[in-house]
Amino acid sequence: MIIGVPKEIKNNENRVGLTPAGAKELVGHGHRVYVQHTAGEGSGFGDADYEAAGAEILPAIEDVYAKADMIVKVKEPIEPEYSIIRDGQLLFTYFHFASDERLTKAMLDSGATCIAYETVTDRSGHLPLLVPMSEVAGRMSVQEGARFLEKPQGGKGKLIGGVPGVKPAKVLVLGGGVVGTNAALMAAGLGADVTITDISLPRLRYLSEVMPRNVKTLYSSRHNVEAELPDTDLVIGAVLIPGAKAPHLLTADMLGMMRPGSVLVDVAIDQGGCFETSHPTTHSEPVYEVNGIVHYCVANIPGAVPYTSTLALTNATLPYTVRLADNGWKDACRDDAGLAAGVNVVGGKVVFPAVAEAFGLKCSKLKI
Repeated sequence: MIIGVPKEIKNNENRVGLTPAGAKELVGHGHRVYVQHTAGEGSGFGDADYEAAGAEILPAIEDVYAKADMIVKVKEPIEPEYSIIRDGQLLFTYFHFASDERLTKAMLDSGATCIAYETVTDRSGHLPLLVPMSEVAGRMSVQEGARFLEKPQGGKGKLIGGVPGVKPAKVLVLGGGVVGTNAALMAAGLGADVTITDISLPRLRYLSEVMPRNVKTLYSSRHNVEAELPDTDLVIGAVLIPGAKAPHLLTADMLGMMRPGSVLVDVAIDQGGCFETSHPTTHSEPVYEVNGIVHYCVANIPGAVPYTSTLALTNATLPYTVRLADNGWKDACRDDAGLAAGVNVVGGKVVFPAVAEAFGLKCSKLKI
């Protein structure tokens, strides 16, 4: 199979979909790998590294799409890429379709087969290709939240861990999954007063057992969240419904309960955001204010640490990439129901229920 690795062109996205080590693995399996010029530079991998691994370098993104049977990326294609995606081409990347109707329509029109990292499951029903970036995003959410609590950044001027004689900042984490757990651990490590919420009592029991003593658990209800907001300095939105649009846990009217200079970090923005007042931002312009509350809603948070993120992501994706290349997507999905769960769009049809539901489209049965 011919595998193409284009350079990411989303704002400030420096990750790359395949490392030189991954290219070497695929070449060793008898496949051809084409990498766009400087595609890995942002993550610390030069063209020479890919060539040493047996890959070939192409000058332009159009060349990569034209040659490849399978495109391996990090982020969803954006508008300049729509017209160069071919009928029957396989795209393996993050898509987050349910939050982007234009992308969904473009991929339907292209006739491509779209396998989304974020809906691939393992035998336990977990999301193995979402986990590494959720770990990075969860940890970075606190790092960024702490930065924007600083007065010069628009925050209320609180040090997240406080100092002796001065109380630490209060951090509220909405969601006890991978993102929320990593956010709570990072905030606790910095010395914050942390509360983590979830609607699963078994999950809350587990978190209560494993979290440091400065992390408290709370059942997630509107009443409980509202009671926390007046004294909270930083809210981390970490809610996920796999493949579907995120629910709004903070409504616009709830912002009035918070003090000016408080910070919201919406890690769920890829799936539409879990704050009603959220809209996507970029690393070049990461924040905006609504009623005095700072909103950080960067849609590719791990892109700020591309070396770490690329290695973490490709550690998880490479085995699937190799299987797709070795066997073709239909046979690979036939052998692995979890990989089949990643198929969202095929040949102009939506085959993932949550995506179809998001836009009132018909959901076809996946035929493999």
